[in-house]
Amino acid sequence: MRINNKNQTGLSLMEILVTLGIFLFVIILVWLFIKQSYSVQSFSFGQTTAIAEAQRGVETLVKEAREALPGDTGAYALVSADDFEFIFYADYDRDVAVERVRYYLAGSDFTKGVTEASGSPLQYLPGNEVATVISQYVRNEANEPVFTYYDGNYSGKEGDVALTAPANPLEVKLVHINLKINVEPDKAPMDYILESDVQIRNLKDNL
Repeated sequence: MRINNKNQTGLSLMEILVTLGIFLFVIILVWLFIKQSYSVQSFSFGQTTAIAEAQRGVETLVKEAREALPGDTGAYALVSADDFEFIFYADYDRDVAVERVRYYLAGSDFTKGVTEASGSPLQYLPGNEVATVISQYVRNEANEPVFTYYDGNYSGKEGDVALTAPANPLEVKLVHINLKINVEPDKAPMDYILESDVQIRNLKDNL
């Protein structure tokens, strides 16, 4: 009886290498996709959080500045009106005492400093200021002021001329706030612009 043996051959080395190459290529593509998806999701979450923080901070600023009033020392309601710093007096915590409230940009942190009056006679000592970061990732450039100031002639229309900063506190009746938010400006060039206006009630002279 004759037995015919058929030649059975496995994968060649070249076929194995090609298969492994395709497999590794697919794995790398999947990894890159997952990494990119995670990066986009992480940026979106961070940007959304930063914007929400900035909105809350600006809402608080507007509320406090609108109700600015003379300090407990008898000082005028507004202390300083500069491009990146705005200082005024307000009873921000509703405790009857009037605090010195300072909003300013420190690097990329929009910060609030509060100073309670103390001593006899009463004084607002800089060393007693308590600072809190209310918004991170603020990207305003040197030519993009956070605060812009207007006098009593402000109409809300295009063409209104802003006061030159630092503005004379006695002339300021309205403050425009402008924050540019971006968690990762190198990766996402589109900035979120947050703007708001606050007219200081106790200083209005156009009604």
